[in-house]
Amino acid sequence: MEELVLLEKADGYGVVTLNRPKAMNALSAELRNQLAAAIDDIQADKDMRVMILTGAGDKAFTAGLDLKEMGAQQGGGPALAIASDDPVVAMSRFSGPIIGAINGVAITGGFEMALACDVLIGTPNTRFADTHARVGILPGWGLSQKLMRLVGASRAKEISLTGNFISAEQALAWGLINHLVAPEDLLDKARTLAADMLSCVPDTLAAYKALMDDGFAINFADGMALEQSRSRAANRQVGAHDVEARRQAIQQRGQQQK
Repeated sequence: MEELVLLEKADGYGVVTLNRPKAMNALSAELRNQLAAAIDDIQADKDMRVMILTGAGDKAFTAGLDLKEMGAQQGGGPALAIASDDPVVAMSRFSGPIIGAINGVAITGGFEMALACDVLIGTPNTRFADTHARVGILPGWGLSQKLMRLVGASRAKEISLTGNFISAEQALAWGLINHLVAPEDLLDKARTLAADMLSCVPDTLAAYKALMDDGFAINFADGMALEQSRSRAANRQVGAHDVEARRQAIQQRGQQQK
């Protein structure tokens, strides 16, 4: 079977690569199936606490659903493709942070996968576009809701209701991506961020991500109440000796970052 998704396990993190560069890493049914399997593999491995997601080549992170495959389907069409092997649902099964190393265009379903990451890094080759309205379908992997919350309603509507591309520079200015680096530095930057995350207290890393995600999905007052509830329960498990040992490590790291 052709490897449409590559999985590399490093020290505490996994690198998942969409591997159809000749097809702009389009999300065929088999690629989506292999992607879900790779993510489940990382989640089941207790040594893997951070995931890096990227695409093969320098042209595309992913161009979204494989429109050729979709057009050749007998029955079902877009509805079946969007509902089956949802990559965003697969990504949500990983409890740790996901770093998106967006190596090229992220279009429509690919844009939705980028938005499902926790941190995005881009290069000058990075561009985003939502072409749902041009294909004649509505998004089903979160784009209509997540994009507005990231860049504001007016900007999101401009992106989605025109289908125009957003450049890497514009994405950085709008807060869509965190860092813009040279193409040859993309994975190195992602690995550096992964190492920074892995240096945090292991159990707290996943718990903090869950707290932020769960709080973001509700209103502010309920989010504050959620934080109070979870922090009380979690912080009871932390002893004074733990805090002191970590304080010294934090001070040392702070000196190194000057």
